[in-house]
Amino acid sequence: MSELIRVGTRSSALALRQAKIVQAELHLRGVESELVTFKTVGDKRLDEPLSAIGAKGLFTKELEIALLKKKIDLAVHSLKDLPTESPADLHLAAVLPREDPRDVLVVNHRIDAQSLDDLPAGSRVGTSSLRRRAQLLALRPDLEVAELRGNVPTRLMKIDEGRVHAAILAAAGLHRLGSQQHITCYLDAPAWLPAAGQGAIALQTRADDDRIVSLAFMMNDAHTLRAVRAERAFLAALEGGCQVPIGALAIDGPTGATLHGLIADMQGSRVVRGSIALELDDPQLSGIRLANQLRGEGASEILEGLRRAAHLPAPQPE
Repeated sequence: MSELIRVGTRSSALALRQAKIVQAELHLRGVESELVTFKTVGDKRLDEPLSAIGAKGLFTKELEIALLKKKIDLAVHSLKDLPTESPADLHLAAVLPREDPRDVLVVNHRIDAQSLDDLPAGSRVGTSSLRRRAQLLALRPDLEVAELRGNVPTRLMKIDEGRVHAAILAAAGLHRLGSQQHITCYLDAPAWLPAAGQGAIALQTRADDDRIVSLAFMMNDAHTLRAVRAERAFLAALEGGCQVPIGALAIDGPTGATLHGLIADMQGSRVVRGSIALELDDPQLSGIRLANQLRGEGASEILEGLRRAAHLPAPQPE
């Protein structure tokens, strides 16, 4: 009998659900595995806004260290949490078929609202995402944005208890946890854009572990990978991270896929949007081209303003 594959995952309900999806896929291929759970910085520091913690890899670094130290063989991530820059010895080996990438609005049952437009002025809407905050305030500057951290069940509980009147969450998480009944409405793209890679499960391996790389690639969904490569290239080209409000999504259409992207300032007072046809043979190039297009339309000024506000150094020329 072959040795069990050690699958690393965060310990939240959603992360465990995603890891068990991977376990089931491995089992279908005659490979057995065991889960090794971790609490990341992002899981531990729940009393601070994500943007204030500052470091990249808030939900992934501990798993990456365990991979490098050979304490696990495969790491399972929500792709939107995985930084676009990967450690040299690690490899994004595959992505599974994507869940619904959209954001959703969840409204407290005592509030008579079926959409963002219906929320009463002054309603407190919870989110820990600067991207969601910026898009929300761009549409409804009369709403109050409240910091909302915690795993999905915790955030749903806070909505139900009335700590916020509503919140914005990822559809994929609610779907995977069987909590669709909480969704008030979907925030449709491209009018509202999710995080790059949202809804996709990423499999990360050591680059030199040929057996695990091959196993992971057997689970890869080529269509999802093409889309998220473009989205993540757009994010990387704008030097984006948790401190920059950036959204991206590749959307299929009758004549091919289109990559949509946006960048905004923190208050949503300035939002720069654009779109470009997705190059099937080189999706990363599409992401870079769209980023350059948006830079010429004001994205560079937004980025400079965000750096000044956060006291971040300007990027150095290579």
